[in-house]
Amino acid sequence: MRFKTDENLPIEVVQLFVGHGHDAVSVVDQELSGCPDPEVAEVCAAENRVLVTLDTDFADIREYPPGSHPGIIVFRVPRQDKQSILGVTRRLLHALSEQNPGGVLWVVDGRRIRVREA
Repeated sequence: MRFKTDENLPIEVVQLFVGHGHDAVSVVDQELSGCPDPEVAEVCAAENRVLVTLDTDFADIREYPPGSHPGIIVFRVPRQDKQSILGVTRRLLHALSEQNPGGVLWVVDGRRIRVREA
């Protein structure tokens, strides 16, 4: 699968995705840091990449309705330190072996993954 990590995630998240056989790049790698959310979403759509982010604005299904994008994964974790984020990412990678986030919204918190479909 193809992923793009937002600038608010550590670069190690990209490394974990790549280490699990996924094609992953970061917003920072592509010099898109500071770009407005709609522009990031547009680039993800053009590249057919699922966006992985801490930005809860992307969880607004009125702005980003399921089926209108390649997929969005929003982390909603109580602690946003690097170790917590990497732990949630590892759990997410396990879930990706069983489900595909294509075209839907996944909200990943400390205990579960909620899926919003069209």
